[in-house]
Amino acid sequence: MQTPDKTILPDFLNFSLDRTESESPEETDELSKARARFRRWLWGRLPGFMISLIVLITLLVILWHRVIIIINPGYNGVLFHLFSGTEVDYVYTEGLNIINPLNTMYIYETRKQLALHEFNILSNKGLTIKLSLAIRYQPEVEVLGLLHQKVGPDYLNRVIVPQIESVMRKQLGNYDAEDIYTNKEGLLTNAILLALDEVGRNYVKVEDIIIRSISMPDTIKTAIEEKLSQEELAKSYDYRLQVARKEAERLGIEAKGIHEYHSTIDQSMSPQNLRYEGIQATRELAKSQNSKVIVVGSGKDGLPLILNTE
Repeated sequence: MQTPDKTILPDFLNFSLDRTESESPEETDELSKARARFRRWLWGRLPGFMISLIVLITLLVILWHRVIIIINPGYNGVLFHLFSGTEVDYVYTEGLNIINPLNTMYIYETRKQLALHEFNILSNKGLTIKLSLAIRYQPEVEVLGLLHQKVGPDYLNRVIVPQIESVMRKQLGNYDAEDIYTNKEGLLTNAILLALDEVGRNYVKVEDIIIRSISMPDTIKTAIEEKLSQEELAKSYDYRLQVARKEAERLGIEAKGIHEYHSTIDQSMSPQNLRYEGIQATRELAKSQNSKVIVVGSGKDGLPLILNTE
């Protein structure tokens, strides 16, 4: 193989062959031979090196999304190792993560989420009632690895919705349509609380279950509403009767008080009291400095009447 001229090699391969003052002719010759051998060795392997570099760059481009994992805000990751399984004791947080391309990162949204769901239940008399729910939920971040291992990414349809339906069907199926429609004795509230407790055992947290609407056949709904209207009307009549009774009692108490007042006044208006009050009034009039006209009273107990002429 012919030694390539150093001018066609990269700059870092072009070694200076100039003799330095400290080198002897023998050392310079040996050094030149070594450099020449290195250039021949490198030149012979340069195509393979370039091919390897191209393959490496191609693999990085292809596997980039499996090596560089970016987790967005509000999300967390669970790593599955090809040879050891799910990593349950560590949860990857948002940001840049570098992993082995043989492993797989599963990303979960851990923010509060809302799911709308509708399903039918049967009352104890066989009537179909349709419930429309709004479910607010989120996975528990601390046990996200266990959630992925035991349930999987589709935990809403595998755990949350089926268990809520099961609990509410079991709890409400023992009541008739009117009790469910009117939430008699808080039976809907109790069913929701039991459903929340049941779902919370599966590595997820359901914050609230809101009943958006209750639907049933129009005839049944109309009958229930008519009955409730009549009950409210009867309650209004009872209230009016109670008001009338209270007003009658008030008037009776007021009349009794007036009667007792007049009885007390009549008892205090004896002849002796009237004569005493007349004497006191005459004295007060006599003390006045104005001119007066005195009219002498008639009868045994008649008192003088003093009039001011002005």
